[in-house]
Amino acid sequence: MRSDGRRPDQARQTRIQPGVMPMAEGSALIEVGNTKVLCTASVESTVPRFLRGSGQGWITAEYAMLPRSTTVRTPREVNRGRRSGRTSEIQRLIGRSLRAAVDLERLGERRIVVDCDVLQADGGTRTASISGGWVAMAIAIQDLVEYGVLETTPLKEYVAAISVGIVDGRPLLDLCYEEDSRADVDMNVVMNSIGRLVEVQASAEGRTYSKTQLGLQLDMAETGIKSLISAQQKLVKF
Repeated sequence: MRSDGRRPDQARQTRIQPGVMPMAEGSALIEVGNTKVLCTASVESTVPRFLRGSGQGWITAEYAMLPRSTTVRTPREVNRGRRSGRTSEIQRLIGRSLRAAVDLERLGERRIVVDCDVLQADGGTRTASISGGWVAMAIAIQDLVEYGVLETTPLKEYVAAISVGIVDGRPLLDLCYEEDSRADVDMNVVMNSIGRLVEVQASAEGRTYSKTQLGLQLDMAETGIKSLISAQQKLVKF
């Protein structure tokens, strides 16, 4: 048993509340164990310069941690004058993951910005941002269809993400912070609803690992992601 009583292959309890920010075109509050991320989606009638005139849309993301989302206050990055490398990496990961779920040509020349604000961090904030961000984005897109802005939905697949790692020689699914901080292997897996991988981030933090261990972790991640996608499907249908 783990410190929180879970089995090695058991994910944390996840709850997704849609529509928590009525001013936004789409929103969701995702809670994964003690990790809480507020995701909002905003639709803009513009695209980056490199896409102007292409007829193609764009999905991008911004990520931030509130100062007291952690046990020790984290200074706001705006006061430092620039984003950290970690923040930039996570934003790009979220953006790539969400774009994989959308037919950007059907979206047309408009941009959806998904803001992911970490209210409380206990491991897996980037993966929770992807799973919750998909719900916020999908709600915004479905509204575009409902109001006749789009004839058909550009959504292609559900997309969710989860962490997995090796701690004390054991593969574990959905690491909390206590486990993540001492993991020998740390992996984040993004997958869509037809079982295809969007992205795998895997690092040997303390020890190297075998191909067999890699496969076992991917299998565990797939099981966890299927459960997350099932939760998404109850909230958004297309």
